[in-house]
Amino acid sequence: MSILFTDEFQPGSAAAWKQKIQFELQGSDYNKTLLTPTNEGITIKPFYHANYFEKVLVPPSSNKYKICQAVYIKTDEEANSLALTYIEKGMNSIKFIALKPFDSTILFQNLLHKNIEFHFHLSFLSEKFIDALCKTLNSETIYLNIDSIGNLAKTGNWFTNLNDDFNTINRLLKKHENKNVIAVNVSIYQNAGANTVQQVAYALAHANEYFQKFGAEIASKIQFNFAIGSNFFFEISKIRAFTYLYQLICEQYAIATTPIICIEPSFRNKTLYNYTNNCQRTSLEFTSGVYGGAHTILNNLPNKTNLNQLLSLKDELANNNSQDITTDSYYIESITKQIAEKALSIFKEIENGGGFLQQLKDGTIQRKIAENAKKEQDSFNTGESILVGANKYKTQTKEDKLNYFSDVLNTQNIRKTLIIPIVAKRLSEKIEQKKI
Repeated sequence: MSILFTDEFQPGSAAAWKQKIQFELQGSDYNKTLLTPTNEGITIKPFYHANYFEKVLVPPSSNKYKICQAVYIKTDEEANSLALTYIEKGMNSIKFIALKPFDSTILFQNLLHKNIEFHFHLSFLSEKFIDALCKTLNSETIYLNIDSIGNLAKTGNWFTNLNDDFNTINRLLKKHENKNVIAVNVSIYQNAGANTVQQVAYALAHANEYFQKFGAEIASKIQFNFAIGSNFFFEISKIRAFTYLYQLICEQYAIATTPIICIEPSFRNKTLYNYTNNCQRTSLEFTSGVYGGAHTILNNLPNKTNLNQLLSLKDELANNNSQDITTDSYYIESITKQIAEKALSIFKEIENGGGFLQQLKDGTIQRKIAENAKKEQDSFNTGESILVGANKYKTQTKEDKLNYFSDVLNTQNIRKTLIIPIVAKRLSEKIEQKKI
């Protein structure tokens, strides 16, 4: 075996490293200069050492992730044409986003039997329509992503009402046992300003409501949809921490499973006028999802550059095991452990407080997210948190107009709500309104 050049050096203790750093600081305070506090209550250290290493036993996930392109259904013919084009380019998964029922015969013409996974985001809940859709796609792998609790959180209302929604879902689960019916849309919380710890805790509590209603045997059929932000290592650790905790909670129900995770770039850190910067952010976010162990990497923009990023990522990481890269990394393991511990504590508080639905109705979840969102916004407004092109190195010319999630986010009817809705908001909105 070859000898690594690092073997020629004597290992140093954590105390020795800290002493050397303090010497180099020439009198500056170590804690004030090099320790970085975060909104999660986690302090980032200048170095991590084997002396304090604690491994988190995150369940392994398949390295064969799918790359997915979102297709907004404006007309069935156009959506079909777009999907065929994306598949020809190399995408092996498509997510259809629909505001109303569509004609499956037209939409899936020449799309079936190609080993393509189909995901859906439906802004309605129709048992008759979903039955017909499942019949059309009987031999295909599909994720229906029905999330009535998520719809309540996002819009303030059920699709119909609590009893009707849950009765419909219950019937669909029984009729389509081989399909992935339910989803937990965690992206709602991230895009509204929840920090990484809150997102993990809310994902668990959100899912636990479905366990209570339909039984924990559905655990292996729920897809979790996470939005990924710019904090590269924290986002990797977020997915790992959630995977670890989900397994632990399922074990309490005597269920052995790991979560199905789909990630997409965050809405919160994107800007109207910085096309290039947005693309750089999405590139990092896609990579965070892969390294975190996601099963599906979703591009939610009809954007050629982002599409090419995903295709390139697939080629670049084809021969790498993402978990080999993150496992035993002192920094990632430390952050994963801290996120998991803090999220589990919040999860227990939610359960002791009556459960996730009760805390949504009480407004507790909304208040906690708003508090963290304000911290993030204040940090952005003062320039402490930097978004290149928006509050630092500002772009003077208009590069492009962001069309991010517009087909989904801007279609909510103004009406009376049962609860306070959790509304997505970008950090740079006020700055951009001044430009407009």
